[in-house]
Amino acid sequence: MYLSAVAKTVRSKRFWIWQLVGIIIYAMPATIRLATGSVYLPLLILFEVPWIGHFIPGNLVEKILVNAFFPGAAGAIAGELLYSNLKSLTLSRRQKYFARLGGAMLWTTAWSLFQFWGNMQNIAGPWGGNIFEYPMVYPLNFLLASLSIFTPTIVGFAKTRIINGYSRLKHKKPES
Repeated sequence: MYLSAVAKTVRSKRFWIWQLVGIIIYAMPATIRLATGSVYLPLLILFEVPWIGHFIPGNLVEKILVNAFFPGAAGAIAGELLYSNLKSLTLSRRQKYFARLGGAMLWTTAWSLFQFWGNMQNIAGPWGGNIFEYPMVYPLNFLLASLSIFTPTIVGFAKTRIINGYSRLKHKKPES
């Protein structure tokens, strides 16, 4: 039963959309950093904050925007789909968000382990620092993952509003 739920989850189009879009969003700042050789991102440099202790990084705004999608929301969708497939039912709102929380925490744990492994390799980027995250920011990643369970709901709401607004504009009669 568990393996069939996992298989059904992995075959889901929604699962792969959230995974791939999340990874692309996560990779964009890293790619820009590697291409420019600078730790600072051109647009987000306006929102840089000083490091607060070892736990809050200077790229806090970027971290919030990126972690809202990966690993947080990507894991949340995986958790929701897996739990739904396990129970073979439509989830209540409470079940959905608890399943999302479990998925987000699992994905963030796996990603943090990968980041920790990479940090231990001490691979320097063109700017001189390690290309992997500093381990002291991992608690912040888990906080952001717990909040990212709402990202799919917010994205769905925005998508609906955009589609409805476009439909209204498209069907609006021109004034004579």
